[in-house]
Amino acid sequence: MTLQTKIGSVAAEAAQVLARLGVPQAMWTGGDRSVRSPVTGETLGHVHDTPVAVVGAAIEAAQAAFLAWRNIPAPRRGELIRLLGEELRAAKADLAQLVTLEAGKIVSEANGEVQEMIDICDYAVGLSRQLFGLTIATERPDHRMMESWRALGVVGVISAFNFPVAVWSWNAALAIVCGDAVIWKPSEKTPLTALAVQALFDRAAARFGDAPRGLSTVILGGREVGEALVDHPRVALVSATGSTAMGRAVAPRLAARFARALLELGGNNAAIVAPTADLDLTLRGVAFAAMGTAGQRCTTLRRLFVHDSLYDAFLPRLKAAYASVPVGDPRQAGTLVGPLIDAGSGQAMQRALSDAKAAGGQVWGGDPVVVAGCPEAIYARPALVEMPPSANGGQAEVVRRETFAPILYVMRYTELSDAIALQNDVPQGLSSSIFTNDLREAELFVSERGSDCGIANVNIGPSGAEIGGAFGGEKETGGGREAGSDSWRAYMRRATNTVNYGATLPLAQGVEFDV
Repeated sequence: MTLQTKIGSVAAEAAQVLARLGVPQAMWTGGDRSVRSPVTGETLGHVHDTPVAVVGAAIEAAQAAFLAWRNIPAPRRGELIRLLGEELRAAKADLAQLVTLEAGKIVSEANGEVQEMIDICDYAVGLSRQLFGLTIATERPDHRMMESWRALGVVGVISAFNFPVAVWSWNAALAIVCGDAVIWKPSEKTPLTALAVQALFDRAAARFGDAPRGLSTVILGGREVGEALVDHPRVALVSATGSTAMGRAVAPRLAARFARALLELGGNNAAIVAPTADLDLTLRGVAFAAMGTAGQRCTTLRRLFVHDSLYDAFLPRLKAAYASVPVGDPRQAGTLVGPLIDAGSGQAMQRALSDAKAAGGQVWGGDPVVVAGCPEAIYARPALVEMPPSANGGQAEVVRRETFAPILYVMRYTELSDAIALQNDVPQGLSSSIFTNDLREAELFVSERGSDCGIANVNIGPSGAEIGGAFGGEKETGGGREAGSDSWRAYMRRATNTVNYGATLPLAQGVEFDV
């Protein structure tokens, strides 16, 4: 058990930041839903849940906004996102501070999350002049065939606590330049950051001048509010980030009304440390991927396969890093691992460690870290668990399931093909990596016979994606993709157009039909 000195109340900090960001006090006081900071356990405010009846009215307002916004030329729509990027740049420090206070991220990670928002705005502004369609060869003379892309409609965004603002921006920046309106339901654990982002969007919209009311809306609440968003017939697409269980609830409801789903769900990501790996680079890559954000990223490294020839040299270094990494108040200089989001996450971590021990695992770390004056905050030292192979040579059940906490299961391997097979032998398929200086191993890993994940990296951990690459995974990760080269198409509908500029009417496939 480790003790760290408390550096001050978060409630006063949050009030000051919210005021600077332009969030009216009435929006985060006097409501029925309390907002708790994982940093100290203090209550930051009491927000007002959106009544289910009001959700429908908000969606109808968004539909009206969409009908007007789709007629605005795309480069002009991009101007609004450019202005949003400016507002985010100006407010970066304040918004990042609020992310730290409400989600518990260390300062550099909170700043990095807001930088992601700025980056996707820049990306979307350029995209607003690149919504390209194709001209298609046609077999009929004096005809032109083409595809065109049109705005889709109202886009719902359901985000999770671990990236409380970036996930909205990945969707909203693209959707808005594509001509859509956006309704955002943030996690009930992190509503204040959503209210702050909406205030910044409203500021950008005021500078823009003629953005329709209802173009971007935040709705707050629990499951019933999310269900109202998912079930509304005006919502053409729902982008939902969260657990696989949440995806299983959302997807059938959308399918029942033939709406689109963009799902970013669980991850049980692995890395392979091959015989030629640079161990200094590998140590840094593994440490950040496994311990960053207190293990609460969907791309967190949760399984590590180390070659027999390196295991005895590498594991002591990794154990030393786990034993010495600074854990505590994320506002404090030097802290690298902040709090778990709540008591439920702490309990899930301890259950998983207990299950790992029962399966023969040897646990290093995982003990509580106590911050003075914060008895309700949940801090824990990251856990390293050496796991034996299961009876059938595979992975224990606890290893195959995702626990959203800083637990890294470490296993030996001899043959690369076996390590790849074990990496792929989990229900999830988000991210993966290999550390090697062998070109053949690297190429095999990213080939058809290699990783089955949506992200496969070489000499870098599975976390830390950039907005230029498509983000998302396969299997129980949901199959959705955000950002990247063609992700804009998810927020638009495609039409095939054929234009006859001749005086006759030839039919395709040689069909004749003369009347």
